[in-house]
Amino acid sequence: MVISQTPLRISFLGGGTDFRNFFEEHGGGVVSSAIDKFIFVVVKERYDDRIYINYSQKEIVESIDDLEHELVREAMRKTGVTSGVEITTLADIPSQGSGLGSSSSLTVGLLNALYVFAGEPKDPEVLASEACEIEIDICRKPIGVQDQYIAAYGNLRKFDFNTDGSITNRKIKLTPPKKRDLSDNLMLFFTNRTRKSESILSEQKDNVKSKTEVLCDLSELAKKGEARLNSGDLDGLGLLMNEGWNLKKSLASKISNPDLDELYDRAISAGALGGKIAGAGGGGFLLLYCPPENRAKVRDEFKDLTEFPFNLERDGSKVIFNYRRNVLK
Repeated sequence: MVISQTPLRISFLGGGTDFRNFFEEHGGGVVSSAIDKFIFVVVKERYDDRIYINYSQKEIVESIDDLEHELVREAMRKTGVTSGVEITTLADIPSQGSGLGSSSSLTVGLLNALYVFAGEPKDPEVLASEACEIEIDICRKPIGVQDQYIAAYGNLRKFDFNTDGSITNRKIKLTPPKKRDLSDNLMLFFTNRTRKSESILSEQKDNVKSKTEVLCDLSELAKKGEARLNSGDLDGLGLLMNEGWNLKKSLASKISNPDLDELYDRAISAGALGGKIAGAGGGGFLLLYCPPENRAKVRDEFKDLTEFPFNLERDGSKVIFNYRRNVLK
């Protein structure tokens, strides 16, 4: 049996610049962090050659080709583990429509667990790039590449998406007290609205050419955000997030709506310096940066919403249990 643990993520700045049809021409970048909420993948050897998959549904099939769960199916193909296993996926949050990168975390976690199960562990770069291949190239999802990379690498990082197609990253090295302060100053509230991100992201991807100037501005904000964090200016990050959200709303028609705009305006009026709807937008979680003296006001303003406590997470995807029998099948 092998169990992988893969973090979800929050993105601060630069979202939207990680679409290939943008960054391969203009470059791009994001500042993001893993958080201490996880996707778990359990891979267990079976006594026969059937495949059992347990998620919100249960699948029992004879052949990998019969699997309905496309991410599981393609991760099994990629790793060569194609029969005689039972795979169970578990999440700390309801995965659909959260905006916290759960699909990409699941794909990275599946690859990690299956490769270790096969006796061929891979480094974060391989896990991230192959997760992108599965989601974007094989499953044709209209998404960018940032979620897979932060899930694989973890920590608080600046990712650069380069015109040659490569992706590089740097860990942002806050002192431990500053990192605790940053974590404490971040708040997540569930908006009581869920959405399917694909329609929003499809429109956003289609709008890349007409929104090039906005996307270049978002990329610049990510550069500024890295500089602010490296200098210890946490409130500066919050103010940049406010700028970023006002820009990002223009990328697609359903990223925000009057109800979400009202929620955001209430947060700013209560003392938050900045924030955004996590992920593609349209619903899910509202991420806020709020100085300590104003947190009580924000919580009181949002007492009708569920707050989701979290901390920043150091590690990316990792195997937390590995017991493989020495049996060659």
